[in-house]
Amino acid sequence: MTATKARYDTIAEWYDQHNETAAQLNAVELTALLGPGEGLCLDLGCGTGQYLAAIRETGRVPIGLDYSAAQLRLAARRGSRLVRADAAAQPWADATFGTVVIMWVSTDVDDFAAILREAARVLRPGGLLVFYGVHPCFNGPCVEPRPDGSTVVHPTYRQAGWHRQAPWWKPDGIRSKTGVRHVPLADLINGFLEAGLTITRVAEPRPDQAVPFTFAVRAQR
Repeated sequence: MTATKARYDTIAEWYDQHNETAAQLNAVELTALLGPGEGLCLDLGCGTGQYLAAIRETGRVPIGLDYSAAQLRLAARRGSRLVRADAAAQPWADATFGTVVIMWVSTDVDDFAAILREAARVLRPGGLLVFYGVHPCFNGPCVEPRPDGSTVVHPTYRQAGWHRQAPWWKPDGIRSKTGVRHVPLADLINGFLEAGLTITRVAEPRPDQAVPFTFAVRAQR
């Protein structure tokens, strides 16, 4: 039984265009988190490949993995070796990669902790893992953005698991199309620790966001 589903297959083209501007801004933050490097870098959950160039700019050689065949077809236009596989059951041998990047994956999979365990397995001892994704406290089905710029966090924050809809989601937004798996902050951090990873830095990127929308973790095996 896989822990990943191809939820983006029917909206791959739309998503690639919808996310383009945000991806450019996030790529700058990703580059800073990674720092210079070399060797193979697994872009785990690479989607349409919007971060492959940023990884390449750090000196690393990106290899993309995703479960969505439609997204991988778009990623092929951006170069790099690509593999269709389940992120929770990867085809790589132990200690294959010096770096693993996980962008925006935690809210799209059934078991993010299982994916972290696999990421740790394919990472070399001392290797770097960078996670960049949804801020569990200020972005999700429990978070209601208000017209005046304020944000309300509802008591449903503690309800981990799949949420198919929230009253304040835009009907044409990504979450209305795919749903979201909410992973509370404690569960997210514990996933790294239980995978045997050592967290070396936690960040709330994108200073342009008054309320942090994104959350990042640097860790080593």
